[in-house]
Amino acid sequence: MKLRKHFKLRLKSRTLALGERTLVMGVLNVTPDSFSDGGKFFETNWAVEQALAIEAAGADILDVGGESTRPGSQRISEVEELARVRPVLKALAGQIRIPVSIDTRKAAVAEAAIEAGAEIINDVTGLKADPDVAKVAAKHRVPLVLMHMRGEPGTMQKGPFARNVAADVLKGLRRSIAAAMRRGVAKSQIVVDPGIGFGKNFDQNYELIARLPELRKLGCAILIGTSRKSFLGHTLGKPQVEERIWGTAATVAASILGGAHIVRVHDVAEMVQVARVSDNVLEAMREH
Repeated sequence: MKLRKHFKLRLKSRTLALGERTLVMGVLNVTPDSFSDGGKFFETNWAVEQALAIEAAGADILDVGGESTRPGSQRISEVEELARVRPVLKALAGQIRIPVSIDTRKAAVAEAAIEAGAEIINDVTGLKADPDVAKVAAKHRVPLVLMHMRGEPGTMQKGPFARNVAADVLKGLRRSIAAAMRRGVAKSQIVVDPGIGFGKNFDQNYELIARLPELRKLGCAILIGTSRKSFLGHTLGKPQVEERIWGTAATVAASILGGAHIVRVHDVAEMVQVARVSDNVLEAMREH
């Protein structure tokens, strides 16, 4: 039984094999207001220290973001976002061995980040905010993560929500893939993300995890981020994000068994263990 297709993402420094095992993407928010760890790593030296800790914990990719897209957040300027992420990326050059992804919805920020050493672009708007992000990815021949977001961060959790969430996500991601390819991005360099928590109600997040195998029909590798999100807090009665680690672990395992190639997490050391065990279960399922 083949449960997870294999892909190869070509970076400037290496090729990432996807599907042989789950890759863990560690989150580094260089922001004062992200929902989980806003303000903790806002200073460059703190951010660099945390980045190296994420690597040491076993992450395969580091995802650096300078603009919060939590529910209710407001956009910041390109200048401000660059002032947050560029010093961190430059400080990490030559220090970190794992590839770095830039989490941004602005083409100019993506361009500057690539020049500073980032090798992957992660756009949570799926090119809706700035289609030129795809031009940057095509120009530098770097992988592009396209996430599905319904609405805008400031209002996305106020609804209205889709009647058929899986169909809505597939339709939106097909549009994002087509937009990226029109701007020169090779389909083999595209990764899709269903956007857990971005314009979906609590039940819809669980439905998307359960129906994750349906994303295979898009023909791209799959990334998913469930880490510490509010639907877990709602289910568990855990308002503090740090108390959602076991709920996160359950969704990470379920996502891997559903075909996810990359999981984006905050608690790296713990989720590396979850991924390794889940990969062994997946291999046993394939053999039987």
